[in-house]
Amino acid sequence: MAINLEKGQRQSIEAPKFIVGLGWDSNSSSTGEGFDLDASVFLVGANGKIPNDNHFVYYNNLKSPDGAVTHTGDNLTGAGDGDDEKIQIDLSTISPEVNEICFVVTIHHADTRRQNFGQIRNSFIRIIDQTNTELVKYELDEDFSIETAVEFGRIYKRNNEWKFEAVGIGMKGGLQDYLNKYN
Repeated sequence: MAINLEKGQRQSIEAPKFIVGLGWDSNSSSTGEGFDLDASVFLVGANGKIPNDNHFVYYNNLKSPDGAVTHTGDNLTGAGDGDDEKIQIDLSTISPEVNEICFVVTIHHADTRRQNFGQIRNSFIRIIDQTNTELVKYELDEDFSIETAVEFGRIYKRNNEWKFEAVGIGMKGGLQDYLNKYN
């Protein structure tokens, strides 16, 4: 049975291999433009920065240099139920220089389309093991009315133990804010 987390709560991750699923729906009363949300992953070292550009995994760089993190591809519409984008993780092969894996979702061309996360609903991040059993889920219930990018969660290593934290923090500068933060 899955553990439902609240913002800021943490849970140990026991499985070395799992899938991180991210999902969302857009409001029907939107701006008339379609929504294209993108999941991105930042593999961060002890200094809080990505070791190099290849540690930023997204639709144009689908795999981390060590092969431990694989993005399964861009979903351009977010239509349908369930996970809209998925990230495969294998902690047994992750580089020792990586201490944290941050999951960020951004709205593609949010400024020109006049879109923000206040127009998005039913957002979640969850961890699924190899038997398709949901281990942890965090549903974002906050109204991000000016933000165009949100860090849904992170997996971090402390004392040789990996844990998931439900983050739920947004930024209004889109993906560039997170690139500045982790680069």
